Amino acid sequence: MSRKILLTSKEIEIILHRLACQLIENHNDFSNTVLIGLQPRGSYLAKRLADLLQNTYQINEVQLGLLDITFYRDDFRRREEPLEATTTEIDFLIEGKQVVFIDDVLFSGRSVRSALTAIQSYGRPENIELLVLIDRRFSRHLPIQPDYRGRQVDAINQEKVVVHWRETHEQDTIYIETK
Repeated sequence: MSRKILLTSKEIEIILHRLACQLIENHNDFSNTVLIGLQPRGSYLAKRLADLLQNTYQINEVQLGLLDITFYRDDFRRREEPLEATTTEIDFLIEGKQVVFIDDVLFSGRSVRSALTAIQSYGRPENIELLVLIDRRFSRHLPIQPDYRGRQVDAINQEKVVVHWRETHEQDTIYIETK
């Protein structure tokens, strides 16, 4: 297996600031906007963006939720090993809100489709947008595209994008692995 660095910690930090600024451009003071990190991997990115918005850009009203999509996945019963559910943490209403789904890598689009189904249990948002750190644009199985993307990657199907966050791996790094 070979591994190549796609983004370093410094490059990820720059991208996070750019994404935060794009969110501010479109959502101003976030009074009618909520951020929803898709569990498990999108939660790290969502927490980082919420922290940047609040502490660096002084946005006071950032509401952050974490959505578990495990039981909404179309491959839930097709896997050999059982999927482990995480917790959903949404302690606010999303009815009529602008919702921004946040995930680390957009690959087939199936996780986002699952999130669209799962979020209906919490109300009917006015609008839903998608923010991803990495967009693997040539591997989509569903017609789902991000509204905000950190980096677009043209990885072939045998290549895997691996995201390491400092919360779990000491430093932020994104790799492309080939088997």
